[in-house]
Amino acid sequence: MQQKSKLFLQALKYSIPRLGKCMQKQHLSHCNFVDHYYDRIKLKNYHLPKCLQNKPTISELARNVPSRSFSCKDFLPIKQESEKSLSENMDAFEKVRTKLETQPQEEYEIINAEVKHGGFVYYQEGCCLVRSKDEEADNDNYEVLFNLEELKLDQPFIDCIRVAPDEKYVAAKIRTEDSEASTCIVVKLSDQPVMEASFPNVSSFEWVKDEEEEDVLFYTFQRNLRCHDVYRATFGDNKRNERFYTEKDPSYFVFLYLTKDSRFLTINIMNKTTSEVWLIDGLSPWDPPVLIQKRIHGVLYYVEHRDDELYILTNVGEPTEFKLMRTAADSPAIMNWDLFFTMKRNTKVIDLDMFKDHCVLFLKHSNLLYVNVIGLADDSVRSLKLPPWACGFIMDTNSDPKNCPFQLCSPIRPPKYYTYKFAEGKLFEETGHEDPITKTSRVLRLEAKSKDGKSVPMTIFHKTDSEDLQKKPLLVHVYGAYGMDLKMNFRPERRVLVDDGWILAYCHVRGGGELGLQWHADGRLTKKLNGLADLEACIKTLHGQGFSQPSLTALTAFSAGGVLVGALCNSNPELLRAVTLEAPFLDVLNTMMDTTLPLTLEELEEWGNPSSDEKHKNYIKRYCPYQNIKPQLYPSIHITAYENDERVPLKGIINYTEKLKEAITEHAKDTGEGYQAPNVVLDIQPGGNHVIEDSHKKITAQIKFLYEELGLDSTSVFENLKKYLKF
Repeated sequence: MQQKSKLFLQALKYSIPRLGKCMQKQHLSHCNFVDHYYDRIKLKNYHLPKCLQNKPTISELARNVPSRSFSCKDFLPIKQESEKSLSENMDAFEKVRTKLETQPQEEYEIINAEVKHGGFVYYQEGCCLVRSKDEEADNDNYEVLFNLEELKLDQPFIDCIRVAPDEKYVAAKIRTEDSEASTCIVVKLSDQPVMEASFPNVSSFEWVKDEEEEDVLFYTFQRNLRCHDVYRATFGDNKRNERFYTEKDPSYFVFLYLTKDSRFLTINIMNKTTSEVWLIDGLSPWDPPVLIQKRIHGVLYYVEHRDDELYILTNVGEPTEFKLMRTAADSPAIMNWDLFFTMKRNTKVIDLDMFKDHCVLFLKHSNLLYVNVIGLADDSVRSLKLPPWACGFIMDTNSDPKNCPFQLCSPIRPPKYYTYKFAEGKLFEETGHEDPITKTSRVLRLEAKSKDGKSVPMTIFHKTDSEDLQKKPLLVHVYGAYGMDLKMNFRPERRVLVDDGWILAYCHVRGGGELGLQWHADGRLTKKLNGLADLEACIKTLHGQGFSQPSLTALTAFSAGGVLVGALCNSNPELLRAVTLEAPFLDVLNTMMDTTLPLTLEELEEWGNPSSDEKHKNYIKRYCPYQNIKPQLYPSIHITAYENDERVPLKGIINYTEKLKEAITEHAKDTGEGYQAPNVVLDIQPGGNHVIEDSHKKITAQIKFLYEELGLDSTSVFENLKKYLKF
């Protein structure tokens, strides 16, 4: 779900390594670490993930490229019990997979990136970058600007688009499904559009115009997942391309953000805990940049602009949570920052949007969503509590200064439009057909008491008419790293599971960001075990309150969430029956000691430095999943990995899997006859992307695994999939 400028916080959010993809792609899809979430685009009406669309890209990958799977059944000397009924139901899942690959979806609109500029809308149509007049955007009357096939890439798609201020040029970043590598093309707009230039490995990019009305493109260059260089380029008769800035500290990364009024281009230099921002004058881009505030360890700040004032979101001062400050644009240093607005405790700032007379903050307070509308003329604040079912924001196009549109969604409910109208001072909800899920399901907000007494929030979904929840299957979700929220965007397969009687539980453990910066600080470095204790407490609380039981409980995570899941499998395997992991980070110690890996230095603030700090090394040894494998009864585990994943190296996942198999085999030798060993499946997918969230092949494989391992009848889930997809 790509949209308008997800401001600086979202730009930061998707630059976090090992985060994985956090929202579905549609046709522009998963977040691509930095500006994938920070484009100004329009969303079409309905939101159906690409896994349910007839898109040749995914279908051909799923049908034509074989994956490699390894199973514990292949080598264990213990004979597995026959589960004939479950085997028979495998055919149903193959039918579902075939339907997902071939079913046309004419009744749904696929979401593409659409950038409005002047009187045109720029977007991708088929394999082309096109534009059409705004009033004709929903018709087939468009002008082809560039054919992506000219790049000779395998199934390319447009990741984001930027249009030069005077519409002489348009730049677009092109990627492929199976790689994080990208190419930025610059097309000259004329009667016969032509590609003027192309730049490899571009991360973020923005246009400004100089005093002589010349368009200048600033862009960041990424090498081995590290983004340290900023370039600027001009085109036409005065063509040039020069390096503008290089960050020398390898633990920092760089991205660009253009303030909403286009007055300043900001160079943001950051690591996980510290930031530094330089301003480039949008009217004089050849002038030297101006430093706002030199980096101070532990101080984060991000900048917007309005009417010659800088609005700065920062954690400086006490408490060390985000607060909004402002200063004159010509006096940007920290000693001039004036406190403007303070967040409540346990508040996460999701995003900020600036309007002519208002500043809108999108917040999560005590795990519930709010919108705060601040009047900039009188400093008034209007706080709006949003519907309790809502779990996530999707920022929408907001070119209209009178309105602030956005969408709300949950894991089982598609996005719904809302608009705050400044003149009326009211929030308006999209009218029309009410989603039946509102009546057939429940959302609960509960808390678990962790080992140290800390209250850990949970979000639970289940069918309204479910009886005896203790006998229902439970799928627990966890992440708990980098200060990032557990992703709770809409996923159709989650809705299908709820329809089939599953309970879904989302555990917002420490290390994540759901309750603000301190929530993250309390779960990183030498406090990582807090997240493990939180997860254990959540599952025990769920069971204690009558939500399922260990034999029907599964746990799922992706990327860095694999650390807590793997640690729990070592420490309390009896709480679970099955686990699904995707691109999991499982060998923390060896990875963080290998400085040749592209992300190790950037990760030191999260995991610690075991190479030089014995305290960090010994602490990591206490929870690292790979280091703590031992002979015992583990839950069955399904791992999806990606062959050329640069963020979580495949080698570490294979080593973990092999060591786990050895421990299971050793444990089996000491057990009596009739012992049924857990199943361990490693499914290695081709490609170099980190997580392909909307791969229908992966989704059906995971669902099939869960139904088999929990001993469930899959007939009803197949019927629910058919009903939902309207086969």
